[in-house]
Amino acid sequence: MSQQVALEEFRVSTKAWLEENFPQTLVGSAMGLEGEADDSTKADFELWRQRLADKGWGAPTWPTEFGGAGIGHPEAKIISQEMGKMGAFNPIPLMAGMGVTMVGPTLLEYGTDEQKTKHLRGMASGETRWCLGLSEPGAGSDLASLITKAEDDGDTYKLNGQKTWTSGADISQWCGALVRTDANAKKRDGISFVMLPMAQDGVSTKPIRLISGASPFCDTFFDDARAEKSDLLGPLNEGWSVVKRLLQHERQSQTQARGPGGGTKKPSFQQIAKDYVGVDDSGALADGDLRVRLINHLMDSEAHSLTVNRITAEAKGKVEVSAAASILKNSATKIAQGKAELTMELMGSQGVGWEGDNYTKEELDNVKDWLWGKAISIYGGSFEVQNNIISKNILGLPENTQKG
Repeated sequence: MSQQVALEEFRVSTKAWLEENFPQTLVGSAMGLEGEADDSTKADFELWRQRLADKGWGAPTWPTEFGGAGIGHPEAKIISQEMGKMGAFNPIPLMAGMGVTMVGPTLLEYGTDEQKTKHLRGMASGETRWCLGLSEPGAGSDLASLITKAEDDGDTYKLNGQKTWTSGADISQWCGALVRTDANAKKRDGISFVMLPMAQDGVSTKPIRLISGASPFCDTFFDDARAEKSDLLGPLNEGWSVVKRLLQHERQSQTQARGPGGGTKKPSFQQIAKDYVGVDDSGALADGDLRVRLINHLMDSEAHSLTVNRITAEAKGKVEVSAAASILKNSATKIAQGKAELTMELMGSQGVGWEGDNYTKEELDNVKDWLWGKAISIYGGSFEVQNNIISKNILGLPENTQKG
């Protein structure tokens, strides 16, 4: 059987399984069911999460022994495509926080068998949420300047310091933290990556408010917090290599030019433009200049998608996380932010409302999404940091930052 035939058969079986198992009450719901939801909807959401977890489709490319389905990336893409066609969604990566997209893939590469058995199933099922303690008040883009320290204390490491922009820290059960374990080494050489439970006396969090209203970010404080030595990921003092790989996985997960929403059926960008701007006698968008800019955006978006597909095809279906993710991350950033800006322009005064009965829910959501989207060029490594990676690792230009 050819691979193409096998993939088509997989698509047919995937569609049938989704039609039988996805609760229709969830069509149009947000992926994380943020906000208010009645008891019936919450029950259906939990039923759907459990069915996905049992199927291994929360993290479908992971090995079955760690909660995945053991399938390839082409099959995983088919699952995503068929979900999108029927308004279904996979909430597990969102529920796992940084687990499925970042910590889990890194754990699969660097973790011990004991660590994989201990942590991966909880991520793949969405039952365990993870955050990441990376940035600090004095260590953002220059992450190697971090000063949060971990001291050897028998069977554990004792952590003291502060992390910032820790997404979901206030609702996470586990944290992967980058800490200094050798104060006398060069700054990139004395760093380790540890995993620690959040439910302990030595860990506290404080939410950070954002201009867009909702915010996942927190300041996180370690005051004699404890991490088991068995939860050291990778070798001691070699955490810089671990976190570089982790951040590559993060960028890979941010290459699809998606906004903050998901799992909902929305009108096309073209239809939004026609609804707000109007059409001429031929049915074309009335504003010619806006029409050109809209077309250019759609072409850029399609080119980005085709590039992602090409890179996947060239890897014969096996997604190789590399510096190329920095190119796609920056491309996705430009497309997502460009779409938000164009949508604001299309909606006119209806696109800048914050509250009130004069605006639809979609219009009010749009202005918050527009503000939220400004962070895309910062999180996961800023736009400028990605350009540095591209220049050094892809174009072969000389190192342009201070070595440490």
